[in-house]
Amino acid sequence: MRRQLAWDGCYNVRDLGGLRTRNGRTRWGAVIRGDHPSGLTAAGWQALRQHGVRTIIDLTGAGPPPEAAGLDHVALPLDDHSDTEFWSRWTNALSCTPLYYRAFLDRFPGTVAAVVTAIAEAEPGGVLVHCSGGRDRSGLITVVLLAAVGIDAADIAADHALSHDRRAEQCAAVGLPDDTPKVHQLVAEHGTSEQEVIADVVASRDFAAYLRFAGVSAELLAALRDRMVT
Repeated sequence: MRRQLAWDGCYNVRDLGGLRTRNGRTRWGAVIRGDHPSGLTAAGWQALRQHGVRTIIDLTGAGPPPEAAGLDHVALPLDDHSDTEFWSRWTNALSCTPLYYRAFLDRFPGTVAAVVTAIAEAEPGGVLVHCSGGRDRSGLITVVLLAAVGIDAADIAADHALSHDRRAEQCAAVGLPDDTPKVHQLVAEHGTSEQEVIADVVASRDFAAYLRFAGVSAELLAALRDRMVT
């Protein structure tokens, strides 16, 4: 099967299935990461439903598009900008890179746990987790999910890198220049690479223990694994 999904009107959608865990592989169709589905055409919405998506988890906090009628929609905004101390350190530019992931995980474990809980508790069928561009906030949650079920750091970093594949096309669709070179420059200015940053995040903690401490029960962690891993 193909991980990158061609849903007309979106540019950064992929299935998290087919990745090797310690004892198996991630399940196709279980969790999909993506950019905001509000841009989908009628054909794109049809493709989303045909892929088996039954739940949409919106990390932006915006309301559901009317085309999402009949699907479960859960709004769980990831960014709390009332925490001015945190966001004054992690400016908009840096929050478009994975450089802020470790700090975010340290600062907002409850927010992360709420998203993981929603995925574990979702009704049968696929779960789409999306932000605006499908790269940064969706990327953070993807790191947590994949690390929690035992995916190797190199494979998690490789998945993250796929968000750049159609970034120029995605930015052009809204009249903006491709920000990929800027992202790479910012990361390089910190003496590292995106691959190294993701590896550092994955190595920074035992993600199952992190989620348990944040309030995700052992039963929900087992449900998450059953959903995601064959």
